[in-house]
Amino acid sequence: MSETSRTRTVSIVTILVAALVCAFFFALSLGPTTVPFAAFIPDDMVGMMLTLFSGGDIAGFFPDQTSYLIIYSIRLPRVIAAILVGAGLAAAGTAMQGLFRNSMADPYIIGTSSGGAFGAAFTIVFMGGLFLPIFAFIGAIGSTFLVYAIATCNGRAPVETLLLTGVAISMFFSSILSFLMYSAGNSLHQIIFWLMGGFWNVSWDDVWLALLIPVGGIILFILARDLNILSLGEEDALHLGVNVEQFKRILLFVASALTAVAVSIAGSIGFIGLITPHVMRLVVGPDHRILFPTAMLAGGLFLLGADTIVRSFLGEMPVGVITSFVGAPFFIMLLRRRMRA
Repeated sequence: MSETSRTRTVSIVTILVAALVCAFFFALSLGPTTVPFAAFIPDDMVGMMLTLFSGGDIAGFFPDQTSYLIIYSIRLPRVIAAILVGAGLAAAGTAMQGLFRNSMADPYIIGTSSGGAFGAAFTIVFMGGLFLPIFAFIGAIGSTFLVYAIATCNGRAPVETLLLTGVAISMFFSSILSFLMYSAGNSLHQIIFWLMGGFWNVSWDDVWLALLIPVGGIILFILARDLNILSLGEEDALHLGVNVEQFKRILLFVASALTAVAVSIAGSIGFIGLITPHVMRLVVGPDHRILFPTAMLAGGLFLLGADTIVRSFLGEMPVGVITSFVGAPFFIMLLRRRMRA
C-alpha cells in the first residue's frame, strides 16, 4: 500500500470512528425525553467504575436518578445493540460479497434470515415467544448448515450451488413462515413486528449476546488476506496455497453466525449488509483487510442513526422500515451511476 493510500485509509477510519462516537452520545441524549449530556456523566467516574466492577449499585453516582434510569436501563443497551448489530450485518455482507464475488450478495443470501424468522415465528405461535432469541439463532444457523450440507458433493460446495440451494431453502422456510402467520391468530402482530426488525425489546442480556459480533469481526479480519486471494478465483487460490473448501466452510460459518446473532436480537433488518459493504468498497477499495473494519464502522453508524430517528421522532416504527426506505433509493442511485460508468 502506498503512503498516499495509507494516509487516506487512516483518515477515513478516523472520520468513521469520530462520527460513531458523536452519534453514540447524541443517541443517548435524544428520544421522547431529551436528556442533557451532563445528566449521564457520573460525579465520581473512578468511584463508579470501582463500584461497577465490584457488583455494587452505581445509581448514587449520578445527579439525576430519572435520567440515570432512562440512559442506563433503556437507551444504553439499545444503542450498543444497534451499533453491534449494524456492524455484524455489514461484516457478514462483506464476507458474502467476497465469497460469491458479487456486490449484490447480502448476509441473508443463503437463507439465514428465513431460518431465523421461522425459529422466531415457531416460538411466538407455540410457546408464547419464550426463548425467542435462542430459537431465532438456532433457526438461522441451522438453515445455513442445511444449505451447505445439501450443496456439498464429493467434499466440494461450488459457489453457484450454494447460491441456488440458499434460494430454495429460503423459499421453503418462507412457505412455512407464511403458514405459521396464517395460523398465528392474535400473535400475528408480534410476528410481523419482529420480521420488520427493531430494538424496542432489547435488554442487557441481548447486549451480552451481541458481544459475540466483535469476536466474529476479528476472525473475518484475520481471514481477509485469503478472501482477497479467493476473489481471484478458486483455481488461482488453490495454486496460491489456500485450502478453498475449508476456507469457505469457515467463512460461511462465521458470517452466518454473525447474521444469526443479529437476527436473533433485532429481527430481519434489510439493506445494512447489502449497501454498507458496497458503498465502502467504492470508498476504500476492494482490499478486505481495510473493507471489513470500515464496513463494520459504517454499518454500526447507519443502523444507530436509523434507530435514533425511529425512537425520537417516529413513535417506535420498526427500524427495518427506515433502513429499507433509505437504502433502496440510494442503492438504485449507485447502480445507475455504475451503469453510466
